Amino acid sequence: MIPIRNLLNRIVWDTNFGAASFEIGYYDRMVDTVVRVPFQRIELVPGDHFSFLLHDPQGETYSIPFHRVRKVYRNGELIWHRRD
Repeated sequence: MIPIRNLLNRIVWDTNFGAASFEIGYYDRMVDTVVRVPFQRIELVPGDHFSFLLHDPQGETYSIPFHRVRKVYRNGELIWHRRD
């Protein structure tokens, strides 16, 4: 399985692969479930190898550790998941 950081970098830098619609499913501890968000709402911070920023619709920004990412969808199809 490809590490999540490598997959996210491929989405950003591989223009052919990244031209699709992506969603990230991360484990939200507050609601105790996996939440799917559009890739456009996340921000990869250069040099941060442990987390990404999530911008919610209300304008709040949260730091989400990469280890909480559980699933990645491309055009609605599951392409990556973390083994339990």
